[in-house]
Amino acid sequence: MECTLLEKDKTRVTLLIKDANPSFVNALRRAIMERIPVMAMEDIEIRKNSSILYDEIIAHRLGLIPLKTDLKTYNYRHQCKCDGEGCARCTVQLSLSAKGPGMIYAKDFTSKDPKIIPVYGEMPIVKLHKGQEIELVATAILGNGQEHAKWSAGLAWHAYEPKITITQNAKKLEEYKNLYPPQIFDKEGKIDKKAITDLNLIDACDGVCDDLIKVEYNNKNFLFIIEPWGQLSPKEMMVAALDHLQEQLASFQQALQESK
Repeated sequence: MECTLLEKDKTRVTLLIKDANPSFVNALRRAIMERIPVMAMEDIEIRKNSSILYDEIIAHRLGLIPLKTDLKTYNYRHQCKCDGEGCARCTVQLSLSAKGPGMIYAKDFTSKDPKIIPVYGEMPIVKLHKGQEIELVATAILGNGQEHAKWSAGLAWHAYEPKITITQNAKKLEEYKNLYPPQIFDKEGKIDKKAITDLNLIDACDGVCDDLIKVEYNNKNFLFIIEPWGQLSPKEMMVAALDHLQEQLASFQQALQESK
């Protein structure tokens, strides 16, 4: 098996995984979305709230704010040496105290651990008018996407590696041009193969006219796309997902050996 980085920007990473099978790639996808531990606010103690929003609505909003996560420092609460009581190795507190008028943002939180802060500081929480105030303490813990969506580290999906063959057939192009996305044509009106890179464009071209654009797929190679929410880097997400799969396989192997 071989893994190559094809594309990387602020919001997405695209990998090419060669000599794999759908079962493994799908297991990796599910592990990334459901099994990676990330920090999120779990318990909210609201001490003052004279805003227009109910306590429950504010608590729900806070739970969905992505928090930077340090997997080297923190443990799951149920796996911590404190037996779930809550300590510096499994929980972190963030406090918020503000008065109106003005919009209150995620960046207004004060964290006891400077490494555990909101990913997007400009996320609005609530707008306070003159005379209104809010004061609360939030407790953040590790969790995963299988427990709740607020602990999801990101989105991942995969597709077979496409092989695109283009024939510049003028007659066919004139006949079928209106059925293709306009993004695939250059300034001269010819098909630009370099423009057909997005999976949605490839799907839109597939099957229209094989004499112009023929799309074939390699069922052993996969394009694997990761869109992180920001708590962890794509590399940390991949490592954590692979670690989880190895742990699951080791546990399964042990169960088989014990059943003999």
